[in-house]
Amino acid sequence: METPSLFKRCFAEGIGTALLVLIGPGTAAFNGIITANNNESTTLADIGVISFAFAIIVMAMIYSIGRLTGCHINPAVTIALASTSHFSWKEVGPYLLAQCVGGTIGAFGIVTVLGMDGVVLGNLGATVLAPTTGYLQGIVIEAIAAFILMFVIMGVAVDSKAPKDWGGLVIGLTVGGIIMMTAGATGASFNPARTFGPYLVDSLLGGNINWIQFPVYVIGPIIGAIAAAVTYTYMTSSKKLPLSNEASQHEVGK
Repeated sequence: METPSLFKRCFAEGIGTALLVLIGPGTAAFNGIITANNNESTTLADIGVISFAFAIIVMAMIYSIGRLTGCHINPAVTIALASTSHFSWKEVGPYLLAQCVGGTIGAFGIVTVLGMDGVVLGNLGATVLAPTTGYLQGIVIEAIAAFILMFVIMGVAVDSKAPKDWGGLVIGLTVGGIIMMTAGATGASFNPARTFGPYLVDSLLGGNINWIQFPVYVIGPIIGAIAAAVTYTYMTSSKKLPLSNEASQHEVGK
């Protein structure tokens, strides 16, 4: 199959990120509307539903555009792949721009579906640190979440020895699992574009966004994703033994 042009791949990345934000944060925003109208608190069951929505859309995008773009739909993933020579640095900028534009379009899509309640009550599913989560702690949590995701991506999608056809399912379920664990502390973004879109659109429409927290959702995921990609690459790298050592090993194995 011929590799699509950079423009077509970026276009697909934009669509993938837009749909990720529409379905994932959109579900979170809808849950926010429900809990606000009923004067209730978000429960673990609610987080489970939101996590499942993320898992479904991630799986769908991987199987839809993965063969075209690699389905990064996350700037941290793109940067991590480039840092380990699995992606061209000259294409990082266009991919990141496409992902951020896609995230913004997806956030506008939430407004289209949920109306201004999605902004006022649902906050467009924007991520926010819990009152008990410190700034540095938030960065660390986001880094851990991105590390887990990127480590799995390396193992089931990037590695040439990865099992075929299972990548989308495993990665999607991993995303869901991470959200179940970290949503209460940071909102579970581990994706700068996923946070950027709702932040920008919510701000433009008069929502309440604390932009001072935005670096948490950029610094943490990028550090975590790079660390995972480097770690996995180190674990799976091998040096060819000198001929004399290879001969010795062959003899021992007789």
